[in-house]
Amino acid sequence: MTSEKSYANPGPLGLMGFGMTTVLLNLHNAGLVSMGSAILAMGIIFGGTAQIFAGILEFFKGNTFGLTAFTSYGAFWISFVLLIVLPHFGVIPASSPALIGSYLTIWGLFTAILFVATLKASRELQVIFSTLVILFLLLAAGEFTGLPIFGTIAGYEGLFCGFSAIYLAGKELLHAQG
Repeated sequence: MTSEKSYANPGPLGLMGFGMTTVLLNLHNAGLVSMGSAILAMGIIFGGTAQIFAGILEFFKGNTFGLTAFTSYGAFWISFVLLIVLPHFGVIPASSPALIGSYLTIWGLFTAILFVATLKASRELQVIFSTLVILFLLLAAGEFTGLPIFGTIAGYEGLFCGFSAIYLAGKELLHAQG
């Protein structure tokens, strides 16, 4: 007689951490709210730490995609907050727009690879990752060109991306309940 352990799905935790943090940041990018401690705290704790935790749990489920996506975007959120906070406190100088644009472009390329991996997954994951690629590239374009319109468009597009992740998290959470 074999005993099979059933583990909880860490996906909703990671997707909510990503989605809710993405929505908050993109309310700012769209020009609807100012950057503030609510966005930064969410980035460190829920977008960052909770996603890394979800990624580690995906490891134990044998889900390489979940491990890679959640731990990577958790690290993204923590690094993003540090990019804002460290220069503010004089720890290091702020990065140039060209360097921030490069940072966002690299994340866009990484996300494009993950998007290709979603082609074997659900349509919802495809929407999240395709819109995230677009989001990173719009934000990078804003940094490279200095044109604020790219950030505003990215903000609204990012709201769609974030709410898409929240939707999938809710769907998976409700599916697990019944």
